[in-house]
Amino acid sequence: MSTDVSSNLSLENKLEALQCHFNWKLNPGIERLTIILHTLEDIDTEEGNFWLGHIYNLQGYIQYKLGSSEKALSICSRATKTFQQLKNSDEGPWLIVNFGNLAWLHHLMGEDEKSQDYLSKVEALMSKYKAPPEQELHPEVCAEKAWALMRFDKEKAAELFQRAIEMQPENIEWQSSCVILSAEAFWGNMNKMTPDVLEKLRSATERDPENLFVAVLYLEARAAKGEQIRNEAIRLAEKVLERSTSRYNGITPLLRLYRKYMSKDEAIELAEEALKRHPDSRVLKRCAVFSQQYNPDPRIIDKTIRMWEEVIDAYPECSLKETISLADVYSKVDIEKADQIYRELLDREDLDPAEKQMLYKYYASHLYCNKKDRCRFIEYYMMAVEIQEESVYRQLSIDKLKKTLERTRDPEIQRRITEFLTSLGINQNGPDTKEFITRL
Repeated sequence: MSTDVSSNLSLENKLEALQCHFNWKLNPGIERLTIILHTLEDIDTEEGNFWLGHIYNLQGYIQYKLGSSEKALSICSRATKTFQQLKNSDEGPWLIVNFGNLAWLHHLMGEDEKSQDYLSKVEALMSKYKAPPEQELHPEVCAEKAWALMRFDKEKAAELFQRAIEMQPENIEWQSSCVILSAEAFWGNMNKMTPDVLEKLRSATERDPENLFVAVLYLEARAAKGEQIRNEAIRLAEKVLERSTSRYNGITPLLRLYRKYMSKDEAIELAEEALKRHPDSRVLKRCAVFSQQYNPDPRIIDKTIRMWEEVIDAYPECSLKETISLADVYSKVDIEKADQIYRELLDREDLDPAEKQMLYKYYASHLYCNKKDRCRFIEYYMMAVEIQEESVYRQLSIDKLKKTLERTRDPEIQRRITEFLTSLGINQNGPDTKEFITRL
């Protein structure tokens, strides 16, 4: 083996041992990475945001995965400066992950000398700032890994946050993020929130009073338990409106709270007021669309369509679900236009299995509800079920086939569905979606 090859292998072995985004197996697919990138771009990047360095680190990694090496390098370098400014120090354990990312990037760009330089910096930091006894990771590294994994593996993220907090219990931001992660499991059904999570939310609002996202979640949980929260919600809404329009400044859960526990009209008014104050915010445009898309007023529907199209223009690589939502809004005023959007999506060749399941499920619903096609809709539910990936969309499609089997009087449709479910070993009286979600 030549010296150059041996040296290169040695460098790669060291890189693979680093604690950084390139070694944390963050590879959910291009569509999901794009959605996460949009989410990160919509988080408050004002000076003083505790997570700003972490945001840039993850953005840099995702930019590389999406094919933009130079942009990735620029963003990771920005992360370095951000950490130094936020911590008011040129070095510290918070730079271990950042320097690891930069070491990988320079290597992948063919700049091994610079890569080795960053490796040396990581080694120096790890030597100076050792992990506590019997711990694999320094608390700063543990917390950054937890924060990154919130978007990929929530269970592992919660475990890592807990470990970081145990090592450094005075860090309020870590505690608040861990509480948000715990509460997130109940967002679809807040009245099921367990007493221990509710108490954690209450405690977090006291420890971190400036965190409006936590405050809104706590108010929403209390409303779900039957408390009267109207006056508190109105006061909290004014605080949220005064802030910048970041995803984590509380506007999204606040609109959800308004829709569910106050009124849809008030939710629309709140979204419009927020947009009036921040007219260029794509986060608010998206929130306003979700608040208005079920309004039956044709004038509101036309306005919602225009706003959806603005949202999609604002997100150059718009997510599949957002485009499906646009088709759903169009179906209320122009079924053929909605059908055209679906056909274009069906022609795409870049969708992964989970995305195909989602598309087939929604298109089947469109065929049944809007096109009144009582034959073809079954085919698309079957196509969703045929994809052997456990998901809510597959289970919803199974449920729809079972309900069709129960209700139809057409012997041919009965035969097709029975044979199909039997061929896949699916019990025709099996668990419904609610039970499936509980298992998940």
